[in-house]
Amino acid sequence: MRYIVIGAGAVGGTIGARLHQGGHDVLLVARGAHHEALKRDGLRLITPGSTETLDIPAADGPVPAREDDVLILATKSQDTLAALAGWPSDLPVVCAQNGVANERMVLRRFDRVYGMCVWLPSQHMEPGVVAAYGHPYSGLLHVGRYPQGVDDLAERIAGDLGKHGLVGLTQPDVMRWKYGKLLSNLGNAVEALLGHVPGRDDVVESARAEARAVLDRAGIAYSTPAEEASLRGHQVDIQPIEGIVRGGGSSWQSLARSTGSIEADYLNGEIVLLGRLHGVPTPVNEVLRREANRFAQERQAPGSMPLETLLTLIDGRSAA
Repeated sequence: MRYIVIGAGAVGGTIGARLHQGGHDVLLVARGAHHEALKRDGLRLITPGSTETLDIPAADGPVPAREDDVLILATKSQDTLAALAGWPSDLPVVCAQNGVANERMVLRRFDRVYGMCVWLPSQHMEPGVVAAYGHPYSGLLHVGRYPQGVDDLAERIAGDLGKHGLVGLTQPDVMRWKYGKLLSNLGNAVEALLGHVPGRDDVVESARAEARAVLDRAGIAYSTPAEEASLRGHQVDIQPIEGIVRGGGSSWQSLARSTGSIEADYLNGEIVLLGRLHGVPTPVNEVLRREANRFAQERQAPGSMPLETLLTLIDGRSAA
């Protein structure tokens, strides 16, 4: 079986590297300078305990498919449909992405869709280089069939992930875990806008409180932080990597790389959407969604918004 990792950035690059190290056939799909670096120099994987350069085949788009191919989609949610264009719809797709909208989008075109809940602290700021901060394992990945269940392929994928440097698990209710992860990811926009300033945690908790109210009203189940902590234990502890400062999560990295887009529509925006559908106000998440998108479009630096500015915008939205 060949794993084709579409979006070989921080998460996808680490997953592809670990599968390759576990003896599996892997193809990395990337764009631009990152693709050129992968083709020319290989993938440099840096962890708290090692630095390795891996010679993994790379492409910049669809290639002739084999019947045993599995697509692992690790792009940001806003790039999902474009990234899958040109790939045969009879291949299985694993959505190794934040948010909860990707699986449903993909199911319109692909018959076999799997959700993957990703806990993998990593960073991709330089072409050809991925830093993975988790120790002793780089990440913990839940896999399940969408919308629910576990089949033979899910079991095989989880087993393959667990062969080197990752923890792979199957979950028949994988979307419940992804909704729990969505709650934690609501802070991504806060970090991207404010950086690490005192008072940031209060904004994050306000966004999560809105989200819990929305999910409860909608009758959507979600995992709890206690469940997540119990399952993860100390398998993926974040440790420093000498010479590489971890600036922030995926949204922070989008701003730092000036990509021009950010995933806020599918994180905070998911809560806004559900709030509108179920009649629950979500002013905090709406401001975070809007301002994160504005920062990305204007290519503003991460962490450059004063806390007072954000609070004023939230207060204004709440009073509207």
